[in-house]
Amino acid sequence: MSEQWRPITAITMGDPAGIGPEICVDTMLDEGVHKLCRPFVIGSLPILQRAADCKGAHLEFRRISDPREAQYLPGVCDILETGDYDTDSIVWGKVQKLAGRMSLDFIYKSIELGLAKKIDAVSTSPINKQSIKLAGCKEPGHTEIYQKRTGSRYALTMFSCHKLRVFFVSRHMSLIDACHFANKANVLQDVIDIDTELKKIGITRPLIAVAALNPHGGDNGLFGTEEQTDLIPAVEEACQLGINCVGPCPADSVFNLGKSGKYDAILSLYHDQGHIACKTLDFEKSVTLTFGLPFIRSSVDHGTAFDLAGKGLAQGESMIESTKVVSEYAALQHEKEEMGRTAGSAC
Repeated sequence: MSEQWRPITAITMGDPAGIGPEICVDTMLDEGVHKLCRPFVIGSLPILQRAADCKGAHLEFRRISDPREAQYLPGVCDILETGDYDTDSIVWGKVQKLAGRMSLDFIYKSIELGLAKKIDAVSTSPINKQSIKLAGCKEPGHTEIYQKRTGSRYALTMFSCHKLRVFFVSRHMSLIDACHFANKANVLQDVIDIDTELKKIGITRPLIAVAALNPHGGDNGLFGTEEQTDLIPAVEEACQLGINCVGPCPADSVFNLGKSGKYDAILSLYHDQGHIACKTLDFEKSVTLTFGLPFIRSSVDHGTAFDLAGKGLAQGESMIESTKVVSEYAALQHEKEEMGRTAGSAC
């Protein structure tokens, strides 16, 4: 990553009734974050001040109206607010319509800034699905909101955990529906999109492993035929397109092989298949990234933790990791783009 260029990374505060404000405070106090990016928070100053007070943290808050006004200094939290809210009514640890409204406003502002090319990356704090539903949101979560509001053709979810890069065919659907969804067409399209996105960060010919669905990869149809009917044909067609793709690989070993660095990425066929592997390896270092948007987005892989909110007990390791990882990937994308521009001008 270039030492001269640090991405501008927006950190959304998440649900103001959850632990989002507290982990944002921890993140803005982390010197390692400031070395990797130029961070600022999209949120509410009164809520962040309350969070800092409950943690006994010393942080200078500065209101800004545009990322260009930020100082980006350790110990300083530049904060861009999205409205004048009745923050005194926000109660820690409770589902509230106003909390949902604020959560959505923070997200929408990050999208506005991203589309205007004023930021390079977004690191999102957790939101509460019940709260955003009370506020009128139709989408089930962050990824769907970002995809719809940016008009992106796809939003690829990737788990980053040490050397593991794990993508997912499906996210939030029942297991039986997810098994049907992992058909040839969907798997093939995901492999194509993964290949595209990894090349954007400088991996010239990424090796992508497709996980199997059935035990032992179905054992030639003894334990299921989905490998023969859908997964093998998807991998074969991807290879015919020039993509470096292997599989289906038995799911009980593919993640261990990925951990050792054998693959550049693994395509998990459903939510828990990949989540369990990453979270067992290192829960705090498991970060969710979203590719396919006009900017790269990351998130912690935990919820609002209402039972901990406002007690000064929440720890920001996951949010710090989320912000560092998304900034590293944004820098890789920037370097790849710069190389392309340099090569183009040389021609």
